[in-house]
Amino acid sequence: MTKQTFIHDRHVELGAKMVDFAGWHMPVQYTTIFEEHHTVRNSVGIFDVSHMGEIIVKGPDALKFLNKVVPQDISKLVDTKAVYCQLPNYNGGLIDDLIIYKLEDNKYLIVANASRIDEDINWLSRNKFGYNVEIIDESHNYSMIAIQGPKACEYVQAQGISSLPRFFSIEKGSIFGIELWISRTGYTGEDGVELIMKNEYAVKVWDKLLETGTAYGLKPIGLGARDTLRLEAALHLYGNDLDENTTPIEAGLKWSVPADKIDDYNGKSVIMNQIKNGVKKKLIGLKMIDRGIARHGYEVFYNNEKIGVVTSGSPSPTRGDNIALAYIKNLDNLTVGSTIQVSIREKLYNAEIVKKPFVDKRNK
Repeated sequence: MTKQTFIHDRHVELGAKMVDFAGWHMPVQYTTIFEEHHTVRNSVGIFDVSHMGEIIVKGPDALKFLNKVVPQDISKLVDTKAVYCQLPNYNGGLIDDLIIYKLEDNKYLIVANASRIDEDINWLSRNKFGYNVEIIDESHNYSMIAIQGPKACEYVQAQGISSLPRFFSIEKGSIFGIELWISRTGYTGEDGVELIMKNEYAVKVWDKLLETGTAYGLKPIGLGARDTLRLEAALHLYGNDLDENTTPIEAGLKWSVPADKIDDYNGKSVIMNQIKNGVKKKLIGLKMIDRGIARHGYEVFYNNEKIGVVTSGSPSPTRGDNIALAYIKNLDNLTVGSTIQVSIREKLYNAEIVKKPFVDKRNK
């Protein structure tokens, strides 16, 4: 049976188009993707992201354990601070990408992708032997609502949260009389917060957000606009831009992998070798020159030779053109400004390699 969030029935009542996503029945759009996209870019939108996973890692060896399973140096986290992480396998390929929050000494919260919760729990459990640590899957006990956009923080503060967490931090707080976690994170490239609460409060919070947000232009936003927003910000989507055969270095995530971390971790030798000697494939941004949309799975060519594949692509509502992410062979002569081709319905269409992100982020 397809799973439903606690806010599911509200989406149906609002007339949302519902689709199956990662085993969940989720709203893809309420009006149109373009309209919802512009709502988030210009004012504020709310997303039901309760399908995401919440995993608690706690115990005397929690820090040592996490430093064993992720490339990032978790010892540098202070209380309430968060870090973007990957969960590599023994070959450096990515089982998932995560956000890890240090709640307090010996206790951490991991937010995982909905489609990878079971795989993450399995991998963490396989690696816990020898560590005094508990791994607790809280995914079905908590709901999450994201509030995103240039007016998001102003709106949230008007609801009584006078002091917001700093970027990539989490704090306990209260909104509409409900105690919850407030995280200064998101998946849109815009500023905002994500509220993590016990399931029984999710519908009340959702309803109150819609009721009190009218003056700020607040509207509900579906997964369709969430995808175009994250693509413009060049944020990776697991299963498209990341998988178990792709390392963080190939994915352009070298910035998130400290080269000076002393602790060993799964896949470290492969990842460090790629930092030192380079990679055979790389993730690029491209915009279409010819009319046509580069979709996931479309092949990429250069001089009539296949050199890669598109991982994510769509029209860009903000830019007004068609953009995409693609993995291509790491050829020295293919850089920003180079022209390549995308195969669309067995015909080659010109595209230009461009810098990422496609739209400047405003979330710091």
